[in-house]
Amino acid sequence: MQFTFSSKNETKKIRQILDISRYYYIDGLSQLEISKKMALSRPTVSRLLQQAKETGIVEIKINDPFQDINSLKEQLKKKYGLKEVIIALQTSNDLETIYDALGEEAARYLDKIVKNNDIIGISWGLTMKAIANHLTESQKDNVKIVQLKGSVANSQENNYSIDITSSFNKAFHTQSQILPLPVIFDNAKTKELVTKDHFIQSVIQEGYSANIALFTVGTTRPSAMLFRLGYLDQQHIDDLRKKSVGDVLSRFITSTGEIADPELDKRTVGLPLDKLHEKPYSILTAGGESKLHSIHAALLGGYANVLITDQNVAQKLLDL
Repeated sequence: MQFTFSSKNETKKIRQILDISRYYYIDGLSQLEISKKMALSRPTVSRLLQQAKETGIVEIKINDPFQDINSLKEQLKKKYGLKEVIIALQTSNDLETIYDALGEEAARYLDKIVKNNDIIGISWGLTMKAIANHLTESQKDNVKIVQLKGSVANSQENNYSIDITSSFNKAFHTQSQILPLPVIFDNAKTKELVTKDHFIQSVIQEGYSANIALFTVGTTRPSAMLFRLGYLDQQHIDDLRKKSVGDVLSRFITSTGEIADPELDKRTVGLPLDKLHEKPYSILTAGGESKLHSIHAALLGGYANVLITDQNVAQKLLDL
């Protein structure tokens, strides 16, 4: 910006405005401190700061991180046909930090949407535990909680199912209905026989009736929780790693969101994935770059209409 000085007085005034502006905006001095430093009245300092903005000597620019995020949300909604996208702002790429940020956002969203007499279907795992940790006491009446998949582990690994249901019970003043079965049976006939039990059927049907489904996705990394729980032998794990990218409700899916192993799917206890299409709120909460492709596949399969993820994954989803 160029200034034309018509007189020495004007030049002096511009220099004065520049000095005041530097003291105020760069050095962080208060208007009172500047008035003492320059032997000017405080109103004069205030007036000259205002002139600095009016003449363009000082330009105020606000870098709004939420502006880019809002654009990102709209692009993701359009790409995957979602009705809502929530992007958690995490301070680092540390997984624990990401889970915590996701958990806070998901808990806040639940508090916003849950109504009297709702049925919330839940799953288990680290992300779900983070959500449970951030739940606050609800004022809604007659809210029911039901597990959407089997919860009994075959190993010493902790799937956090007990902690999660306990937190949901406390927040919604209820008693969760659990599926007290392994999530994967050795064979389909055994699973079919056991799930015909009257009590088990009532829990499964409650999962079908849930109007809110809250779930995450798993990966096919060697360290994936579902591989550590003892349901699958190494040969089956190796096979799944070749043809799937992860799981939704412990049902393994391909990169395009289809069931990767139909025979294994018949042995799996939980809500069929096509039932997620029918939920008014089917909320996928997942983040961390290791889950990028499983999130993408789940969204391609249409299993979620609400996505809660972190900023890094949100951007990378657009690039896939």
